[in-house]
Amino acid sequence: MKDSVCLIIDASAKTPQIDMSSITGELLISGRSIPENATAIYDPVYRWIEDYRKNPRQITNLRLNLEYFNTASSLWISKLIKTLSQISQPDYVLFIHLYFDIEEFDGMESEDIKDALSPITDIISQATVSIGIKVYGTDSTGAIIKESIILV
Repeated sequence: MKDSVCLIIDASAKTPQIDMSSITGELLISGRSIPENATAIYDPVYRWIEDYRKNPRQITNLRLNLEYFNTASSLWISKLIKTLSQISQPDYVLFIHLYFDIEEFDGMESEDIKDALSPITDIISQATVSIGIKVYGTDSTGAIIKESIILV
């Protein structure tokens, strides 16, 4: 369902839950993203984000809680992040929230975290908005066990 206020797409076995609200600035993509046709899933999201970017909230939270995603999905997610990083109000903030399994998160050294985030930091290098990245370690139920924040 799409309108100017929200975009909600229910999850399936191969596609993520998408729940975006221009009222709250909460943009969520969660679950598995291995669609046979990534364009069919992500093009409406991209168009919604382009509209949102014209009148965003002062704080936007993009929550990427994906247990698995394929290459096509990663290309679309990169495009979404790049679009959001071009919010034209420099005093606004975009927080990108990334969720990892706690075992993977606990094994990460600071260099590993930087390497994992390098595709995102490359995308946002030309950002017109302030950006913060929050990284979370979650347990098997999705509960947050640890978190850290990186300001870009």
